[in-house]
Amino acid sequence: MTGGSTGDPTTGGPVTRPLRIGNASGFYGDRFDAMREMLTGGPLDVLTGDYLAELTMLILGRDRLKNPAGGYARTFLRQLEECLGLAHERGVRIVANAGGLNPAGLADAVRELAARLGVPARVAHVEGDDLTARHPGPGNLVPRQALAAHAYLGGGGVAACLREGADIVVTGRVTDAALVTGPAVAHFGWAPDAYDRLAGAVVAGHVLECGTQATGGNYAFFAEHDPARLRHPGFPVAELHEDGTSVITKHDGTGGVVDLGTVTAQLLYETAGARYAGPDVTARLDSVRLTQEGPDRVRIDGTGGEGVRGEAPPPTLKVGLNRLGGFRNEVVFVLTGLDIEAKAAFVRAQLEAALRGAKSRPAEVRWELVRTDRPDAPTEETASALLRLVVRDPDQDAVGRTLSGAAIELALGSYPGFHVMAPPGKGAPYGVFEDVYVPHVDVDHVAVLHDGRRIPVSPAHDTLVLQPLAPSQEPPLPEPLPAGSAVRRAPLGLVAGARSGDKGGNANVGVWVRTDDAWRWLAHTLTTDRLRELLPETAGLTVVRHVLPNLRALNFVVEGILGEGVAAQHRFDPQAKALGEWLRSRHLDIPEVLL
Repeated sequence: MTGGSTGDPTTGGPVTRPLRIGNASGFYGDRFDAMREMLTGGPLDVLTGDYLAELTMLILGRDRLKNPAGGYARTFLRQLEECLGLAHERGVRIVANAGGLNPAGLADAVRELAARLGVPARVAHVEGDDLTARHPGPGNLVPRQALAAHAYLGGGGVAACLREGADIVVTGRVTDAALVTGPAVAHFGWAPDAYDRLAGAVVAGHVLECGTQATGGNYAFFAEHDPARLRHPGFPVAELHEDGTSVITKHDGTGGVVDLGTVTAQLLYETAGARYAGPDVTARLDSVRLTQEGPDRVRIDGTGGEGVRGEAPPPTLKVGLNRLGGFRNEVVFVLTGLDIEAKAAFVRAQLEAALRGAKSRPAEVRWELVRTDRPDAPTEETASALLRLVVRDPDQDAVGRTLSGAAIELALGSYPGFHVMAPPGKGAPYGVFEDVYVPHVDVDHVAVLHDGRRIPVSPAHDTLVLQPLAPSQEPPLPEPLPAGSAVRRAPLGLVAGARSGDKGGNANVGVWVRTDDAWRWLAHTLTTDRLRELLPETAGLTVVRHVLPNLRALNFVVEGILGEGVAAQHRFDPQAKALGEWLRSRHLDIPEVLL
């Protein structure tokens, strides 16, 4: 298997031709055929795959408890079984974080697969991210122990593997963008302090990392496009240049769309302020400029046509801790027809009394009434509301036997029409995500080559403590629209797009508009106070607003709305995926000239 993207064959030095990097996975469970589609759909130098997320690390941690030889994304192996020969024929190198908790184990499995298929492949891996032994978690009870504690590494290990001739590089927990910065450093020979170039690669990597979210998937303005075009979107490709600028595109003939909106949406996903910090560089998102270069081609550069600006990375690395938080169970009562509120109060009082009298009452009891009913409904389902009860406790019996007994015993003695969506089970373990930070020098970042050699990756030499923008650095707001303009009460989503997501217990909501006049209105209207009014669930929480004028965008971080992270399932939408769409559905006074 031969790759030609990590050096000039005539001089042995770095090359300057663009590096064409594709993505074939945005999460563990993404479209299985994507690897084949990307290898056969058009030219590539490198194909990446992102298989890891906070929840995935917990899942792999539980897998490793059952089988110490596991802990990696097995889907990746099955994809390679179909595609390893294709990658070899086309000279495409593959870089994926599918190694999860066991990159060495996955590398060995890939070598065995290559030998069985008769495909020559030099397989390397990156290790050093696993800090589980140093972070056992608080307390001595098993639910409090860390299943996985992994540092987010940069692209240095990937770059070292590629420079030494690896055809396939598997990693554990690296930043999502490291799958792009690593190949870029190997290809262009960038120095560790080439911060502007590295920042450009980070931005391109962030656009690629979630796969088809950059090509029309989960897109706010999907209804403006032919549904057939978005039904099977192609995966994204970045044409990365030596100066750090890039063009986001996709293979010709594939579905989906790449335009200013789809790229803006992905840039706002799971980010926060102007400074987007990582182990390789802190990218300045406020310097990013997007230009529609042609059909399905969006150019990313910086203000004034220069590259994206970058700064030295922070002195610490983020470490994601995943542990079992205890056990969780739920029951959903169906309330039909008249007197919905009274029925809910009645069964809630019954069950609360039963739980109080139980030997082991759950430590946490949460109720939510979801009014899906409507008056004079034509079907029983549309005449019904849902009353959801969620319980949590370190003791499985407290959420299993205690809840099931109390709920099911009410079957013939409660509100009229009593039934539940499903009887409660034994209770399932739930996870908790936390992040801590350690100095770069505390992590042994190592590239392990196909021939067994181990190359240590030096920690960042220059670092800069991450700081929010000073007031003097905050971008000025545009002039507001003239006062006295006629307004109409309408949903925000008629003029604004949004995309939201999770980072531990926090959520971010990125909101953008597509015209200068809409930006003049949005920047002055959608304040943190107005956001709290529109999204009452955020009342009482810290909300921070970040202004990104180049993107005509605001990015809000809502702290603590997701409790202890996605695995804890703290709320109805545990990853805040639809928080932005809820915001878009809310009504406010919008100038008629924008509608």
